[in-house]
Amino acid sequence: MTVSDFQALKDDIRHWATELGFQDLGVTDLDLSSHAPRVRAWLERGFQGEMGYLERNLSKRLAPEHLHPGTIRIISARMDYLQAGTRPIEVLEQPTLGYVSRYALGRDYHKTLRGRLARLGRRISEAAAGIDHNFRAFTDSAPVLEKALAEKSGLGWIGKHTLLLNREAGSWFFLGEIFTNLPLPVDAPSTADHCGNCRACMTVCPTGAIVGPRELDARRCISYLTIEHRGAIPEPLRAPMGNRIYGCDDCQIYCPWNRYATVTAEPDFEPRQGLEGERLLTLFGWSEAEFLEKTEGSAIRRISYQQWQRNLAIAIGNGPATPSAVSALRQRRSDASPLVAEHIDWALARLTGQTAAPDGETGPDTA
Repeated sequence: MTVSDFQALKDDIRHWATELGFQDLGVTDLDLSSHAPRVRAWLERGFQGEMGYLERNLSKRLAPEHLHPGTIRIISARMDYLQAGTRPIEVLEQPTLGYVSRYALGRDYHKTLRGRLARLGRRISEAAAGIDHNFRAFTDSAPVLEKALAEKSGLGWIGKHTLLLNREAGSWFFLGEIFTNLPLPVDAPSTADHCGNCRACMTVCPTGAIVGPRELDARRCISYLTIEHRGAIPEPLRAPMGNRIYGCDDCQIYCPWNRYATVTAEPDFEPRQGLEGERLLTLFGWSEAEFLEKTEGSAIRRISYQQWQRNLAIAIGNGPATPSAVSALRQRRSDASPLVAEHIDWALARLTGQTAAPDGETGPDTA
């Protein structure tokens, strides 16, 4: 195939990607040397918290050819996921409701994007006549520096909240990649920073996790705390979590560029099981079997039932001190694991002004 043949193939790939539900794609080479110093410095500061996998596979993140031998180009694609009718600010302002990050309301995006990318890769193989097309599709499922690759492929720039931003689409989208051995023409990288002097994401972050422009201390991030962190939530960070029980979207909700975000028509991302603004007490009342049933096929399955209860206990403790809230916490306390019990006790102390006695009952606060 000639250079012009590969350009024509790339044009076809864009068309096929659109048919598969992607809104845009770009192609880049494998050179991540300009991003390596920032990644290494971030890890050295310990900002990754318990996400040890980020450090263990660093060589593959910074040198993609080590992840999939033979790769010379990476196709980066984006798919919008913001659902019509969801009301993030309204839910956040109702302390009796549970806020679930918008990306987790529907089908697990890993399944949707990886399947579509694999289909796109096979279509490319069919079109690359006479060439043994060696490819592999990824979606947040391997040591891939997704945002850096997307920026290099021209899909946008990395904003101060460390998410990829696009002038026409904001940041409400998923990213996925195809590693390929085809010498496709590369796109010009995004070099302009369109954030300017705006600090909205840094200002609104409930826990102050964005410690500097493009510097996120994951150990303070509510998404990390509610999903990646397995143990007890540090007590100073519990109250700022509000009613966020799985992830956090504040830095996206208040980003001015998301005024241009478009809602998705993808059925897979429609909210499931009433998770869009469900009552905290209803969710807290789920048994483990109900939790597993209602989150089947959802990204929420990334956390355990214990983490789910832990997050809900905090959210209830941050809500109104109603008799039903206190009763639900006390009832669950009787058979709670030590992890969940700690957070229930904290919540009860917040709602009743009492501290937990050794037997799990509450007693007068004599501190």
